[in-house]
Amino acid sequence: MTGHISVLLEEAVSALRVVPSGVYLDATFGRGGHSRRILAQLDTGKLYAVDRDPEAQVAAAEIKQANFSFQKSPFSAIGELFSPEFFDGILFDLGVSSPQLDQGERGFSFLQEAALDMRMDNSQGITARDWLMQVEEGELARVICNLGGEPFSIAKRIARAVFAARERIFTTTELAEVISAAVPKKHYKPHHHPATRSFQAIRMMVNDELAEIAKAMEAAVGLLKSGGVLAVITFHDGEDALVKRFMRSKEGIEMPKEIPVTDNRRMGQVLEMQAALKPTEAEIKRNPRARSARLRVATKL
Repeated sequence: MTGHISVLLEEAVSALRVVPSGVYLDATFGRGGHSRRILAQLDTGKLYAVDRDPEAQVAAAEIKQANFSFQKSPFSAIGELFSPEFFDGILFDLGVSSPQLDQGERGFSFLQEAALDMRMDNSQGITARDWLMQVEEGELARVICNLGGEPFSIAKRIARAVFAARERIFTTTELAEVISAAVPKKHYKPHHHPATRSFQAIRMMVNDELAEIAKAMEAAVGLLKSGGVLAVITFHDGEDALVKRFMRSKEGIEMPKEIPVTDNRRMGQVLEMQAALKPTEAEIKRNPRARSARLRVATKL
């Protein structure tokens, strides 16, 4: 199985404040790096994990500890899988894993020839190829801009080129070539393939990632005990902004001055956020895919 380096491993597990008797959820098991580190700190405690990727299910089967339980499921369904106020900590590691990128047949990467798939769970939903065949040019431009972070003028050029060529685009490299040709050379960035943002945007759209994250965040708050920790690792501006806005929305509003208060809580406050953490230069050097990562942590009051 292709190796995977867990990003912000020490920081994320430390943020959960794992106690030996606690109950935790790894909502994005991936290849199990974070799960194994949590399990190493448990005694009578229990770790649950979910992931919709069939490859993650295979990796989870390698863990034989009795206090570990895995279920194949999208993380947006955790509210239906577990009881309210059940967990002492919940971890999300968003985005795609290194094996998903490195296994060409998954269709996530423009560096390897493969069918245009991009589904996290390739047993259901439409492929990237199917989506490109049905999307309108204007909508494609908006997706590349909003989810990929491309300037709208560039997104329009890419969308126009892809829309015109889509009948003959069947593989990752064919799509990457069309995108690369549409991006003016002056907009190329060092060590950054011109198709990176567009591939990200299409992948996020195919998997409905922002809606999945929003639903999962809301469910996670309900599943946490008082004092429980929500830790979320993000990898790009769109999902990071969504998580940050969500956590802030749960911090409530300032108390009116005429209301006497005995603590620092705000009206309607459910979560208390911490400052975001970034990978160290040493970690980025070891694992360049960590460079855009952020760890956002909040405690349930």
